[in-house]
Amino acid sequence: MAIADVKKNAQAKMEKSLAALGEELKKIRTGRAQVSMLDNIRVNYYGTPSPLSQVASISTPDAKSFLIAPWEVSILKDIEQAIIKSELGMAPMNDGKVIRLKVPDLTEERRKDLAKQVKKIAEEARVAVRMARRDANDEVKKLQKDKAISEDEGKKAEADIQKATDDFIKKVDQVAEEKEKSILTI
Repeated sequence: MAIADVKKNAQAKMEKSLAALGEELKKIRTGRAQVSMLDNIRVNYYGTPSPLSQVASISTPDAKSFLIAPWEVSILKDIEQAIIKSELGMAPMNDGKVIRLKVPDLTEERRKDLAKQVKKIAEEARVAVRMARRDANDEVKKLQKDKAISEDEGKKAEADIQKATDDFIKKVDQVAEEKEKSILTI
């Protein structure tokens, strides 16, 4: 394995960590209705737990509510039960054809809890980036030990890997800061 491959692998792992952070942060609600908030809801569809998006049409008629229209009216009750079990903190309103969900306003205390949650998720992403750096540095050391590269090449590779790590940590901090701002802004 060449140094370029080691750097490329480290870069790919760091990018995956950043993408995973983005996905995790989408699940944290900011008081606005976002379809991704319902991604984790599973509905019992003919005995099979299926994602809500596969059994119903989900829309956001305004910034504070969802409109869920099932493909089959017969599973309306199952969707309602799945929403109640999901602990989203939203009460489904079933009118016999569609389900409406109203996103409750966030309290100051809840906003602070969500901000803490964002910090925790961001720290997990930073740890993942650092682990990618550690793995890459281990590969470089192994290449040096096997005499595949010189000590100078190894030092330069480690410096490049560290620079990439610093860049990704900055990106993680930036993404987390933006999410935190959106949560704390009323």
